[in-house]
Amino acid sequence: MTNRKERGRPPHGDILTPAEWRVADKVRHGMTNPAIAAMLGVSTDAVKFHVANVLQKLGLSSRGELRRWNGVRLDSHLARQEHGMGMETDFGAIGQIARSVRDIAAASAFYGETLGLRHLYTYGTLAFFDCGGVRLFLSQGDGDGAAESILYFRVGDIHAEQRRLEAKGVLFTHAPHMIHRHEDGAEEWMAFFKDNDDRPLALMSQAAPPN
Repeated sequence: MTNRKERGRPPHGDILTPAEWRVADKVRHGMTNPAIAAMLGVSTDAVKFHVANVLQKLGLSSRGELRRWNGVRLDSHLARQEHGMGMETDFGAIGQIARSVRDIAAASAFYGETLGLRHLYTYGTLAFFDCGGVRLFLSQGDGDGAAESILYFRVGDIHAEQRRLEAKGVLFTHAPHMIHRHEDGAEEWMAFFKDNDDRPLALMSQAAPPN
């Protein structure tokens, strides 16, 4: 008797599929559906489909709940830190400062060529420069100064730091989420919270691949 093979994609061991994780992390970063679609090179309808599936799988009722959902994908290096393998880092080191600019090309020329900051990398309308160990993050927007500059504090275990701050009454608006995986496998993670004047601040952490 011939064994029948089930059609379709094999089941995933994780709670979300890789495509769903990519969309979920961008929702947790505060991106809109059109922005996610443009970044991933898919249709807005495809993003809406993934968001609906994610909410249904996680038992969540809104994007706001998803932004505060604390899940970690199983194939992430950060998943190891959930079992006590995170590196301890004193809170206080500034890892990144964000600034909105009107024209990313003109701003990149100013900060890179005129000021002489070392260019790290550019993704579309986002550019990053090194300021003596602190990363300057430029993003193209209206550049009118109305948008808040955000201080990003570098930490070792981003989830442990979130728990410590929440225990002190700090409000997190976006749970820790992976924003990028570099070619060498290193992962960039961020989480956003508010200060006492309701202004945005952030935690940032890097999860390195195993040696």
